[in-house]
Amino acid sequence: MIIIGIHTFFTSLNDLERIIRCPGRFKFEEHNVAAHSWKVSQYAMFFATLEERAGSQIDWKSLYEKTINHDFAEVFIGDIKTPVKHASVELKQMLSHVEEKMMEKFIREEIPHDLQDVFFERMKEGKDETIEGRLLEFADKLDQFYESFAELKRGNTDKEFVHMYETALSKLLLIDLPVSVDYFRNEILSDVVTEKTVIDIALLTENILQQHIE
Repeated sequence: MIIIGIHTFFTSLNDLERIIRCPGRFKFEEHNVAAHSWKVSQYAMFFATLEERAGSQIDWKSLYEKTINHDFAEVFIGDIKTPVKHASVELKQMLSHVEEKMMEKFIREEIPHDLQDVFFERMKEGKDETIEGRLLEFADKLDQFYESFAELKRGNTDKEFVHMYETALSKLLLIDLPVSVDYFRNEILSDVVTEKTVIDIALLTENILQQHIE
């Protein structure tokens, strides 16, 4: 008889610490997937608090499950750079399908039978039209924003990080979370543009903001 336990799942969490985000580029600061998931959870907690205070109903259990698990499937395929992943709709769908099938196989083989239904629910794609799904999307893009900002601030002129910053900022401004977007735009960005940076972050940011005004 094959005994399925939780041991493999727990040991696989260490693998997430070894998966480097945005691989293959020079970076002043390396970031791994495990740390990314923790930061996303922190961002989501803050902005969910703002949304809740503005009158929204937040399913906190769902929010935390979505944020801490949203990139676990990268333990199978690694971190694929955003420009590659979004190069075409077909490629993005194929990658999502591969992740889904590998996650399904992992749960069936490594998670105790009586917990598999729970894990299928927790490990499914978290970015959806619920407010928790939108908060996950916002927090995920915010970490991309801050990772690229840190590189640009220190003078990393790799066009990958310029593109990452522009893309993350543009997408953050379009997410359907008016309270969070307003806070990000009026509070956080006002601090970002006052930081001392090697690259003119203020100009880069203003150019993106102008595009969204027009």
